[in-house]
Parts: sequence; structure tokens; C-alpha cells
Amino acid sequence: MRHFLLLFALIATPLLAKPDADTRTWAARTAELSSDAMEGRDAGSPGHARAIDLVERWFKAAKLQPAGTGGTFRQTVPLHEVAVTAATMRVVQPDGSVVPLRFLHEITPRAATDLPATLAGPMRFAGYCSKAEAGPELKGKIAICFGSRRAGRAGAAERMAAVAAAGATAMLMIDDVGFTIEPPRWPDAYARSVAHDGAALPSGLPLFRVNGTALAALIAGTGRLASTILTEGTYHRDLDSFDVPGRFEASLSIATRRFASEQLIARLPGTDKSKAGEALLLGAHIDGYGFGEPVNGDRLYNGALDDAAYVALLAQLAERRKGKGYARQILFAVWTAEEKGLLGARWWLQHPTVPKEQVAGVINLDQLRPLFPLRALTLHGLGQNSLADTAKSVAESLKIQVRRDQEPERNLIRRVDSWPFMEAGIPAVNFIFAYDPRTEEERIYRDWYQRRYHRPQDDMTTPLDVDAARDFNRFFYALVERVANDPVPPAK
Repeated sequence: MRHFLLLFALIATPLLAKPDADTRTWAARTAELSSDAMEGRDAGSPGHARAIDLVERWFKAAKLQPAGTGGTFRQTVPLHEVAVTAATMRVVQPDGSVVPLRFLHEITPRAATDLPATLAGPMRFAGYCSKAEAGPELKGKIAICFGSRRAGRAGAAERMAAVAAAGATAMLMIDDVGFTIEPPRWPDAYARSVAHDGAALPSGLPLFRVNGTALAALIAGTGRLASTILTEGTYHRDLDSFDVPGRFEASLSIATRRFASEQLIARLPGTDKSKAGEALLLGAHIDGYGFGEPVNGDRLYNGALDDAAYVALLAQLAERRKGKGYARQILFAVWTAEEKGLLGARWWLQHPTVPKEQVAGVINLDQLRPLFPLRALTLHGLGQNSLADTAKSVAESLKIQVRRDQEPERNLIRRVDSWPFMEAGIPAVNFIFAYDPRTEEERIYRDWYQRRYHRPQDDMTTPLDVDAARDFNRFFYALVERVANDPVPPAK
């Protein structure tokens, strides 16, 4: 998106037709943090650094205290990456005819440290590539696998292990086009893998994600219909295995680098000395995708709802308090590199700037889309800890229903910064705007994920529901107050 002026963007934003003062300020912060000046806030980028500077100013103005490294608000996260910066991939038929496969639009290689610069070989379709399907016929060949995302067929780990054990030279994984609750989307923004500096980056069998629309090119000359295979895979029916007459060829440009990205940790001191060793951590991630493959001519992925809006909400809460503490201290965590694998939150747990034993609970703000009236919330953590029970109680007092995750196969609970804390045994919660099946709310939600999620279109043109945004923000304020002042800390 191209903001000519921030003021113009604010006036034009659909959310701002009738907000109260608090919601209007929140939206203004969101617009500033997701503006083009921040360049999508890719971890370690100049735009990300500008965003960190901005939020640090907000925190200082709100009278928060530094809780980062060395008496500062900041913590540096060292990272390294491997990226496929350019690629030429194609199918060559026995008669010499060539069908190119478009990089990032039809096929994306997994960036890996040992990914070869060139790759070529015959292909064989091996169904779901389970251990039973990946037989000796794959030896020396490139496996084509239907990448089912649902229970009952080979998952990602089984596919990779079975294909490698069979002696295949690479895997072409066809998207599960029937996974309608989160359909595969193209193009990919880029082909990059990032890890903590010193930690392992991906390696092993070359892996390529393939658009379902490219299956026909891969199996041309077999007499098989790609549409039939995709349909059969959608319904989890058994799939035949067969050799393919064409050869797959790839030429890849690969780059590696080391870099660092900063995150912010701030403190609002508590007022009850008996609770000085207890902290409630509030988190949201500041990083986005930055610049990526253009979608409808736009290559800047602004990341307004994901997750600038909820970093803005942390700052909004801090400003509302103006240095006035709750009984327990509050830690405000603005994580980096969430989009690269929850790397900022994981780094903090490995290198805490406050003793992690003091963290009594975590309220994470991500995956929130105020696109329709807030009648119900999906609550990650429900049934796992008392913090979730408190969240349920607060929500219901505001006439908001609370539900368990109705789509666990999407694995959303593991895709946000609360997950590493859950793994560490620390009570944590995260929320999603919930909806009933086959309703207008579901249509709106699915449409946003298909057209705007991790896209340049996640910007301030999104038609938000102002009342829903206000109602969630009020719920958040009330939940923080309840937990921070509760005589008893959250329990597992």
C-alpha cells in the first residue's frame, strides 16, 4: 500500500467512521506503525529499526521502565539465514519440449544450507508418500507427493523420512488443495529460512512446495488427469503411484547472511511488594514480511492487523496507565522474528532479561481480526491453566462467548509467541475472533485470510468493524486488570 500522507490514511480508513477516542488513538498508532515508512518491518531491516524506535518512544512517553539488556528497553536477537534469491525450474519432456514453472508462483524451494545450485532427474508420483507408498522404485528419482494436511494420511515428517529412506533425490510436495479451512495461497513472499545464529538451518533432502495448478505439467504424458488426483487427494482416497516421462530441472541462486534484530521489553512496576517476584507478560510481535513477491503490483507487506495493531494496543494500554501500576508488575514484550519461527520469544526464554521464574502468566495478542461483531472468542490455553479460566470469566462478564479451537488441524496454537511459554510450562493465552459455521462472519474471515493475510493487502484499507475493535480492546484492558490485581497468580 502507498500512503501519501498518514493523515489521509487515517481519514480514509473504514474503521474510523465512528470510533470512540481510545479506539481512534489505537487506530492512529496502527496506521503509523504499518505505514510505508516502516517498509513492512521485516526482522533486522531498516524499517523494522524505525518501528522499534517508534514504539520505544511510545513506551518512554507512557512512563514505562526499561527491562531489556543492560538497563535499556532493547534486546538484540542474533540471526542467520539462507535464501533462494532466484530460480529457474522446468519440466523437460522426452521430445525436448519445456514447460517452465514460475518461481514463488507455481513452485518454491525450501531454502536449505545444502540445497544444490542445480538439480535434475526423472520423476515418480508416489501418492501421499507414506512409508508404504515410498518404495524402492523411488531410488534415484524425484518424488512427487500429495501433501495432505489432515489426519489419516502421511504428514510432513513421515513423507520426508519415507522418501529419503527410499533413496529419492528430491521431493516435490503438491499443495493439499482440499484443505479448505486454510486453503493454499500463492505467490509465496520469498524463499528464506531463518534461525538463531549458531542454531541449525534446514538441510537434507531438497524439498519444493508446488502449486496444485502445476501438477498437470509435472505428470504430462502419463495419461493421468491432474484434476482427478487433486480431487481424490481432497477426499483422502488411495492414490496410484506411477513413473512420469518428463524430467525436472532446477537452477538455484542461494545466499546466506548473518544479521541481528531488536525487540523491546518494558516494565510497569507493581504496587504490592508481596508480589514483587511476580510479573504478567503482555506480548505482541512487531516484525512483518517486509518486501516480497508482488501481489496485484504491490510488493510491500504492511502487516497492519498482523501484528502492528496489537503492538499498538500494548502501547495504548501503557499510555492509559501513565505509569500507574497494578498490584503485580507488567512486562510489555514487543517480539521480533515471529514470522520467521517465533524466534524473538524463544530467544528471550533462552536469554531472559528478567528472571523467567517471575513470569506468572502471558497474554499474547496475535491472530486477532476485528472484521465482524465480537460475539465469541477462540481461547488458546482453555482447559490448560487458570489464566485461561480467568480470561473466560472476564469475557463472559462482557457477554463474549469463549470457545475451544474448532479447527485444531490448522495448528494455530503453535504458530504464535504464546506457544514457547506454554512449552516452558508458563500459563499463557492467545485469542481469535470466533464465528459460527456457514455464516457471513465465516465468509468475511475466510476472505481476509485468502486475500490479505501475509499479503500487501493487510493494510489500513481493511474494512474493520469499529465496535468489534473497541470491544476486544476493552476486554483486554479488563483482563489485564483482573489478572494483575488478582490475589493469587495464575496456575498451571
